[in-house]
Amino acid sequence: MGVPLRQAVKVGSYLLKQKIQGRTRFALDLELEPLFACNLACEGCGKIQQPANLLNQRMSVEQALGAVEECCAPIVSIAGGEPLMHPQIEVIVEELIKRKKFVYLCTNALLMPRKIEKFTPSPYFAWAVHIDGLEERHDASVAKQGVFAQCVDNIRDAQRRGFRVTTNSTFFSTDSPQTVIEVLDFLNNDLNVDQMMLSPAYAYEKAPDQEHFLGVEETRELFRKAFADGRRKKWRLNHTPLFLDFLEGKVDFPCTAWAIPSYSLLGWQRPCYLMDDGHVGSYRELLDETDWEAYGRGRDPRCANCMAHCGYEPTAVMATLGSLRESVRAMRS
Repeated sequence: MGVPLRQAVKVGSYLLKQKIQGRTRFALDLELEPLFACNLACEGCGKIQQPANLLNQRMSVEQALGAVEECCAPIVSIAGGEPLMHPQIEVIVEELIKRKKFVYLCTNALLMPRKIEKFTPSPYFAWAVHIDGLEERHDASVAKQGVFAQCVDNIRDAQRRGFRVTTNSTFFSTDSPQTVIEVLDFLNNDLNVDQMMLSPAYAYEKAPDQEHFLGVEETRELFRKAFADGRRKKWRLNHTPLFLDFLEGKVDFPCTAWAIPSYSLLGWQRPCYLMDDGHVGSYRELLDETDWEAYGRGRDPRCANCMAHCGYEPTAVMATLGSLRESVRAMRS
């Protein structure tokens, strides 16, 4: 199964409420970054390129909870940096679960053995471990040998303890349909994780490696071939069927980055998690004073090759819930 039924029902009810109230822009999933520091230096990430004074800062529990309350998103993805480096990360998670938010803690998994005793399994909580390929490819992407093996061991330990475990895999131009199939087969069948998220690599401005990001046609060809022969139906993917259609190029959508806002130590990032056109002090200011029509493929040249879920998954979710046929299709998937 893909998205848990409890989460699907709550998100569906939330979207219906927005429609009844006549809201055209609202938060679906908050990307919360309580720190920028990390214990790895991945080639496709630029978070640790922040100044030293920022890398040393940690968001307070009160500030993190305030951002969640402000935007009211039913889902909170806690990213970074490496969230497990935050000294009060378990407190933030516990408080969000009390508020019945669906929490995904995005981690490279290396610090899980030190921290896992501070967490309790819950239907509202899941580890979201980054796995960018099988052993050789993953270790190369994080620029450190032995990380893949540790990730696998720590995922299995979390599963034994009763936690939900999901994964997030980023694919680059160096990937082939076969490498996509191999890692998803491993995660789905051998590691038996609850859900898997896919992300075509976007040309993140501060990332050290600027040579291996995917273009739109490369992304479509990669996933079209990887998904051939009905393979995608065999995997527990944390995406709507319409978003997977989007990755294959069967449908196209406008960007709705306002639905997955990003909040960090710098404030609300404009316009999205991957692009930085400055920060504002409130979610309302982000919504009302950002020229959303200026972003997306065909509008801003920086968006030309973007097919990231933070811009297009919300559009697919809303299109799914706006169609009886697509809603049934999603449930069947």
